[in-house]
Amino acid sequence: MSVRVLIADVSVSFHAPCEAVFDYLSDPENRPDWQASLRAVNNLTTPSGRAGDVGTSWTDVTVAPWVAPRLEVTECVAGRRWAEIGAWHTVDAHLSLEFCETSGPGTDVRALAHLTVPVFLAPLLPMLRLLTPPALRSDLRRAAELVGATASSGQSAADA
Repeated sequence: MSVRVLIADVSVSFHAPCEAVFDYLSDPENRPDWQASLRAVNNLTTPSGRAGDVGTSWTDVTVAPWVAPRLEVTECVAGRRWAEIGAWHTVDAHLSLEFCETSGPGTDVRALAHLTVPVFLAPLLPMLRLLTPPALRSDLRRAAELVGATASSGQSAADA
């Protein structure tokens, strides 16, 4: 038996066009640049030929050497919505990103994170609900800085 809980619902504004923000955040190869807990992405497979499309999968190399979840993109609607699920032993994490253009060259990104854990780990969920939102917000702010810097220089975020 397991428990599924929303552990974070955060929004961050990016000062870049929606297409640039979506392309950057949906590409797993960019993740180590902006996700604090991630060191690298290994075993990347791209069935469609484009990293970030549905079916793309990879293994996260995290700061904790014993934690190496396998992730897969489950939804990819260009410029609108992107989602992944990650599995590690008996735990899975689902992250969805929603993209909304703002007036001017900006994009708001809403991130929702759900965690599914075995019942015996449920007592940890209140702590994770407390710690996850600021960490996720910080990661997205870092991504916003990177995308904004490349958008203002005329480079794509991947070329920076």
